[in-house]
Amino acid sequence: MLTRHPEPDAPDDRTAGDEPEPAVPAAAPDPPGGRPDPCFGILGPLSVRGRTMSVTSPVRRAVLTACLLRFGRPIGIAEFSEILWDDPPASATANLRSHVTALRRDLDEIEPGLGDRMRTYRGAQCGYGVQIEAAEFDLPRFTAAVQCGRKRLLGGAPGPAADALEQAVSLWNGPFGQDLPPTRWFNAHVAGLNNARLDAYQDLFTASVLADRTTMLAYRIESLIAEAPYRQHLWELLAAVHCLHGDTVSTLSAVNRCQKLFAEDLGLDLPPGIEAMRTAALNWDHEEAVRLVASRARASTDPCECRRPPRPSSH
Repeated sequence: MLTRHPEPDAPDDRTAGDEPEPAVPAAAPDPPGGRPDPCFGILGPLSVRGRTMSVTSPVRRAVLTACLLRFGRPIGIAEFSEILWDDPPASATANLRSHVTALRRDLDEIEPGLGDRMRTYRGAQCGYGVQIEAAEFDLPRFTAAVQCGRKRLLGGAPGPAADALEQAVSLWNGPFGQDLPPTRWFNAHVAGLNNARLDAYQDLFTASVLADRTTMLAYRIESLIAEAPYRQHLWELLAAVHCLHGDTVSTLSAVNRCQKLFAEDLGLDLPPGIEAMRTAALNWDHEEAVRLVASRARASTDPCECRRPPRPSSH
C-alpha cells in the first residue's frame, strides 16, 4: 500500500516507497442505472469532483493531466520535464517540485485529503504519479464503454451497441487539451484522444442507423461534420439517414456538398462509398443503404480499444 513519508526538507512531499508498478485495471461499462460522476475528468476541460480547474495555473493543470494519462505508473523527473517543455529550462526540476506542491494544495481545497492522491515515488521509480482507481477517472470508463459498444456492433446487436456508445460519448464535455502546453508529448495525446472521440461518435451513428434510431440523427451528424468535415464516413452516414427517410433531395444535397468539399479542399474525387449511397437514393433502395452501412461496420477490424497515441521520441 502506498504510504506517506514526509522528508525533513519537503514537508509536503507525499511519498510512495520503491514498490512494484501496480497493474492498471480496466473500468467496467456503467450499469443501466449509471454510476456517480468520475472524481477526475480530462474528456473536456480538466475537472476534479465536478469542478473545472480553470483557476489553477496552466502548468499545474498540465502536471495533473499528464499524471492522469499515465495513471497507475509514475512519471520520472527527467521525462516529466520533457512532457512540460520541449526545451526544459535549467530550473525544470525545481519548478516541477513547486508546481506539484501547489497542485496538492489546490486539490485539498477542492476536498480535504485529495492532495494525498498526488504521490512522490522514490527509488527505481523516482518521479510523480496520481493514485486513483479506474472507476474514478473518465478516460477508462470511456474506453470500456467504447469496447463494449464496438463488440456489440460487430456481433450484430446494434441497439445495445448504440446504448453503450451513447454512454461513452456522454462522458465528453468538449475537446480534450485546449489549454495544455503545445509540446510534442501533449500534442500526440490531444490528437489521439480527440480522434478516439470522433471514432466513437461514428460508431454510435452507425449503430443508430442499423438499429433504426434515426430521429434527429441527421442533425447530430451535421454537427460533427462541422467539427471534422473531412471524415468520409460521416458523409456516408448523413446520406444514409436521408435515404432511409426517403428524402432524396437531402441525400443528393449532402453528396454534392461532400463532392465539392473534397474536390476544392483536397483535390479528391467523390469517395466510392458516398457514390454508392447516391445510387441507392436515386433508386429508392433503402435496403441497399442499410447494407452499405452494415458493410462499412464489418470492414472496421481495428481493435476495440481507444487508440493510444505513440510516445514521442525524447530526441
